Amino acid sequence: MSNADMPAPRVSASRSPLTRLTDAYGQELVILAALIVLFVGVGLYNPRFLSSNNLNTIFAGNAYIAVAAIGMALVIMSGHIDVSVGSLIGVLATVAGTLAVKGYPIWVAWLVPVILGVLVNSIVGVLVAYANIPSIVVTLGMLSILKGGLISVTSGEWITNMPSEFFIAQWRWFGVPTSVYFMVILTLLMAFWMRYSTFGRAIYAIGGNSEAARTAGIPIKPATVAVFAIHGFFAGIATLLFATQLQVIQSTVPPNLELTVITAAVIGGVSILGGTGTVIGSTLAAIFFAAIGSALIFVNVQAYWLRAVLGILILVTVLADMARRRRMT
Repeated sequence: MSNADMPAPRVSASRSPLTRLTDAYGQELVILAALIVLFVGVGLYNPRFLSSNNLNTIFAGNAYIAVAAIGMALVIMSGHIDVSVGSLIGVLATVAGTLAVKGYPIWVAWLVPVILGVLVNSIVGVLVAYANIPSIVVTLGMLSILKGGLISVTSGEWITNMPSEFFIAQWRWFGVPTSVYFMVILTLLMAFWMRYSTFGRAIYAIGGNSEAARTAGIPIKPATVAVFAIHGFFAGIATLLFATQLQVIQSTVPPNLELTVITAAVIGGVSILGGTGTVIGSTLAAIFFAAIGSALIFVNVQAYWLRAVLGILILVTVLADMARRRRMT
């Protein structure tokens, strides 16, 4: 089993460093190249595309999607999926805003959503691992519970008048929004952890061949619960960035958020069948989607074409993954 986030297999000394880099990070390099071409091409067509305001919208405004995609990438790598992440972020954002408005310490308003994210997804992991319920079924049920419960309790009301110190995503360090730091640092830390930690390699093993992983002594069920718990942690962090980037929070589920997060992971190079992929790819893909959506506006193309573009990218990526797997067998 090989993967860009795992130690690279031993290769012949005759192979060039560029060839080895391409083998290890092919998908990521493709997305990065596409991003560069997109920025240069659209920037030449309409220079306003490269304005600081628009770049801030692309990177800082979508950092929460990239952070959520890190956790989703781990789940898919392990051979599972979560379609409830959008509903979870909507609920946690409402909780965070409500705590801030009711006068709780800001650190409580930040910490509670993260803890709840870990708790909720740990329950999902237990049902998947120990009750042997497919993850798509469990998370579909969780989606309905969270979404229905949120609307029933709040009626979609807006939360306003949060304290100014609550809006961590609006802070800037050296002129760069805090959310960008969160996105970059968490992505790099997880890429390092997936490559060099025993548990990171175990995730790939479980997703690639669970029976072989069990034979090798990897505790499949506890590891599955841990993966979902980590996913919940990243959903909680993504919630903080989402809830604090604007002055108001609407108590509803962000539309199509779960699809966007899953798509970022898959197009970023994570095999939908599990066992391969990188968190770096998922982050790049999340920014790539945001850049495409913005570019369509600046070239006077209706924004709803973004969904069609993403659909095509998903199909191409999955077909390429299937072809790669056939060549390996």
